Amino acid sequence: MTRNASFRAKLSSPGLAHAMAAHNPLSARLAERAGFDAIWGSGFELSASYGVPDASLLSMSVHLETMRAIAGAISIPLIADIDTGFGNAVNVSHVVPQFEAAGASAVVMEHKTFPKDTSLRSGARQELVRVEEFQGKVAAACAARRDPDFVVIARVEALIAGLGQAEASRRASAYVEAGADAILIHSKQKTPDEILEFVRAWRGAVPLVLVPTAYPQLTERDIAARWATWAWSSTATTPSAPAWAPCSASSRRSDATAASPRSMPLCRRWRRSSSCRTMPRCASSRRST
Repeated sequence: MTRNASFRAKLSSPGLAHAMAAHNPLSARLAERAGFDAIWGSGFELSASYGVPDASLLSMSVHLETMRAIAGAISIPLIADIDTGFGNAVNVSHVVPQFEAAGASAVVMEHKTFPKDTSLRSGARQELVRVEEFQGKVAAACAARRDPDFVVIARVEALIAGLGQAEASRRASAYVEAGADAILIHSKQKTPDEILEFVRAWRGAVPLVLVPTAYPQLTERDIAARWATWAWSSTATTPSAPAWAPCSASSRRSDATAASPRSMPLCRRWRRSSSCRTMPRCASSRRST
């Protein structure tokens, strides 16, 4: 089975799995060795590794070659973060086959204006493109993929932009209609309340993706108890701790407890399941002061 087919199968199969953010081949290989099921090629981490803000400053070629290097170093699926798609629908139709050829099994694309501003920065500019424009970009991504198992994930930032639940749901549904295989719903709140509200109301036919950078107290046990949808989350850095912190396979725990400020679960992924798998837990990393 190819990596694309393997990742597509994970989307439709029950049980829990885990993805892990990485920004270079070494961090990706360490994550694979630790037992993660997929790698998230993080645009935030890549920007941080170059010492620049996550604000569309790195070129598409930098993103592409990093993903190519990561894909060549691992045997598990790679999800490439392509930010806003490096342009309009025409650019997206050019970009997606290149990331696919580089070894990615999926891309995740967000509906912000270019240049973007990172989601969790205080006071950041959070401007979204028109729904119809992003629908066109999603449709272009789906049409441009050469392997039908290649996955297109639409990232919804309506909650980040303060537009509310109704607008977030409207946009998510529109992107599914355009062909998105999964919806990433993001929040910068310090608690998971608005994410839980969105997920409880979600009636879409595709999986939901969660990124609990701002609310790491959300656990797999919470997910299993509160709803039966599928989600995965991926983060290895926060704005206050930009260095990637590796996990070891030996650090697995049988319980999914909330993270402390100095020790947080780097990446978790949940699926429809009546039981939870154990979650790799990272070692503590000292926060910068």
